[in-house]
Amino acid sequence: MKLALGTVQFGLNYGVANTAGRVSTNMADAILRRAQLTGMDTLDTAIDYGDSESVLGGLGVQGWKVVSKLPAVPEGCPNVAQWVRTQTQESLQRLGLQRMHGLLLHRPGQLLEGLGPDLYAALQALKAEGLVSKVGVSVYGPAELEDLWPKYQVDLVQAPLSILDRSLVDSGWASRLKDADVEIHTRSAFLQGLLLMPADKRPVRFNHWANIWQEWDRWLLATGLTPVQACLRYANSLDEINRVVVGVDSVMQLNEILAAANGVLDTLPAFKPLQDGRLINPASWNQL
Repeated sequence: MKLALGTVQFGLNYGVANTAGRVSTNMADAILRRAQLTGMDTLDTAIDYGDSESVLGGLGVQGWKVVSKLPAVPEGCPNVAQWVRTQTQESLQRLGLQRMHGLLLHRPGQLLEGLGPDLYAALQALKAEGLVSKVGVSVYGPAELEDLWPKYQVDLVQAPLSILDRSLVDSGWASRLKDADVEIHTRSAFLQGLLLMPADKRPVRFNHWANIWQEWDRWLLATGLTPVQACLRYANSLDEINRVVVGVDSVMQLNEILAAANGVLDTLPAFKPLQDGRLINPASWNQL
């Protein structure tokens, strides 16, 4: 099972297409149970995802491979190693675990700052002690890897990848990481739900990319695929990718995703080059 369960919705209202709000604890429990029954084994969370870690710990996630993320090291932190250790131990306590599968940096650019060597050494120490199995980075795109890779090798990389944003593959980085035996997790298969929205529901601030949406809608009509099928089958078909992180609001949504994931794509949409990268970076959407 290549799909992994993203849990940001367990702790926050998240996603441009999310109208249901944060997932209730009862629904989170039902989602976890259903996911586990289907063979899913990996959970993605983060310290910055509200109280997602606490919700997961309360429900019980023993037996899952849990990947969490550290926030940015505070400016002027007097002891980076101690800060990393404290943050990780508190995460484990909230999750109710003695160790986690992966620990990622949410702000990997800090490795290139003055505190970089201490930060990297702190991560390696956690791995040596068995508190985490793998350490790595969560990046916005391949450009970050170009800067980081010469100095720091990691065990796990999480990066955006969607049928619209194929830069991880097209840049060669997916193959390069696989050849280096780095575990690759991808996120944003649905671009926070934007790729799943019908044309009449798509927020007007995205009309700037009308040429993208015209091709997307044309291609879906021509192939007869649903947006969910198209998005998942692209990411799921790539041999380089170990896990495709998907977030859901309900068991029904999870069932739809599971049903849609299997299958092949004979073609891909012929998207014209983006005029800029703001569309594929949700962090910039509030500036549109």
